[in-house]
Amino acid sequence: MNKAERQQLIQTMIRQEKIRTQAEIKQGLERHGVSVTQTTLSRDLRELGLVKMHENGSSYYSLPANEEEMAFSQLLAQYAYKVERASFILVLHSELGEAALMANIIDIEKPATILGTLAGADTLLVICRDEEAAKQVEAEINSYLD
Repeated sequence: MNKAERQQLIQTMIRQEKIRTQAEIKQGLERHGVSVTQTTLSRDLRELGLVKMHENGSSYYSLPANEEEMAFSQLLAQYAYKVERASFILVLHSELGEAALMANIIDIEKPATILGTLAGADTLLVICRDEEAAKQVEAEINSYLD
């Protein structure tokens, strides 16, 4: 199965059921005879622009309704569950494997308030232009968090 077919299968799976983790997506692919590495799966999810939806204390993957209309801070809030600020640096906490997705959202958007990012597995450092920019981005993201 080629990349386009695999990504189409992932989209179909996401539309048909509420999938909570990358491991569940990987298992679903394996049930269809498709074996992928964690790196490949993460890249596929990033390229598909999947977002995490929150409902009744649970979260699941969803296809973006209309990503072009969503602010980057709203997209980040789909993955982050907590934002902390230390001067001009933000620390965004996410589920395991989602920090890189948040970094990619910022890299694609290239907001003037952010100089760069450093992603771990479940933590993203966001280096803002200055403390005021950090306060602004923090407030924007927090406005979308539950």
